[in-house]
Amino acid sequence: MSPTEQLIDFVRSTRLDEIDLEARRIVRTMITTVLGTTVAGAGEDGCRELRGLLLENGGAPQATSLVHGDRLPAASAALLNGVMARALDYCDAMEPGLHLGSSLVPAALAAAEFRGGVSGEEFVTAVAVGAELGSRLNLTEALYDGLDPTGVVAPLAATATVGRILGLSGDQLLAALGLAFNRAGGSFQSNVDGSLAVRLIQGWAAEAGVTCALWALRGLTGPHNFLDGVYGYTHLYGRGQVDATTFVEELGDHYALTGTMFKKYPSCGLTQGVTELALQARRSGILADRIDRVEVVLPPYAYRLVGHPFAPGTNPRVDGQFSARFCVANAFLRGSSRLEHFTPTAVTGKEVGDLAARVHVTADPALDTRGHSAADLIVVSQGSEQRFGLDIAPGFPGNALSQGYHDRRLRDCLAATAYPLPDSRIEKLMESLKALEELDDVTDLVADLISPEADADRTA
Repeated sequence: MSPTEQLIDFVRSTRLDEIDLEARRIVRTMITTVLGTTVAGAGEDGCRELRGLLLENGGAPQATSLVHGDRLPAASAALLNGVMARALDYCDAMEPGLHLGSSLVPAALAAAEFRGGVSGEEFVTAVAVGAELGSRLNLTEALYDGLDPTGVVAPLAATATVGRILGLSGDQLLAALGLAFNRAGGSFQSNVDGSLAVRLIQGWAAEAGVTCALWALRGLTGPHNFLDGVYGYTHLYGRGQVDATTFVEELGDHYALTGTMFKKYPSCGLTQGVTELALQARRSGILADRIDRVEVVLPPYAYRLVGHPFAPGTNPRVDGQFSARFCVANAFLRGSSRLEHFTPTAVTGKEVGDLAARVHVTADPALDTRGHSAADLIVVSQGSEQRFGLDIAPGFPGNALSQGYHDRRLRDCLAATAYPLPDSRIEKLMESLKALEELDDVTDLVADLISPEADADRTA
């Protein structure tokens, strides 16, 4: 079989009991994490406006917007839930900046509702095969060269997940993936400029997964040589330096999705290391009001994404999420890095801005040899210089977070929403998620993810 045929067969035929146990654990963590961040992000900038537009557009009531409970077309529900999931940037990710879960989980949930229900076993399997396809299509920093990995890969991964849930035939899945290939795109300039496009791209990928699968079900086709054709994925994104056979090496035996990281702090993955170092420095006795200067050293790729000057604009939360200067200043000043530290008021505070002005960021190619998330921090305080460094930031493979931390993050997200859930629903949800693979119908979770305090058009 060709690499494309092998990927399609893997998506369609893999059983849950065939998936590596560590990969299954990561997928379950991805699902629970994203459900939490979706609830927490429901009231964030862009989410409210997008919801209003989707309600105005209307359409068949096929799936549900979480928190609000609106009944929307499946693609619209996936779009909105995907945007909400990424709004706080507290979700899973993968080097060099690929976010899969915040597209796969909303797309899978919308597809499950569209289908009329799906077991927890099949839901986890569908997310797993989509995440694995996406992880294998993921490229390097140099090949992306400013392209947003999420915008490039997540539409294909989400389409694979939805295709599995909807039971697409091999030919239909080929057509759907070809269509999704034509939806791939996006730039990291969105992140650098602090725009809402960062979260919108995530939603677009989820929407594309549903749309492309439904189009293929109706007989619409995409290029069948999307992967390795003359103008296919390996040419356009792999720049002729990648052979499609590498995408299927040890397929089904080794799971590339085990390279997934989960964030300890609610900001860009490339700020995790410097945040950790700033907190280490603070615990060593260095206090914010005694700092003369902080030097942050990052690999060049990280520097280009988060090393720019800190100048909050119209979207302060995004500006803070993608600023090494802000994240370091925040950690020194507030002694932690939490969701409430990234509100517009917290990001634009004078005290944190003044400290951020004393944080200077440089790039050093030597850090590339130490790892994607490597960072150094040099603090000058009262004339004394102290150095801190790490090679693997917390949450990345090799420095994984504990299950207890994942549980706390989920509860923090559920508590941080603008539309609180009743305690009874939270406890029921937590218990259900512990037995995710055993659920008879994963769409039963939806009722516990709707807030009675959120206004909604619940027309069935």
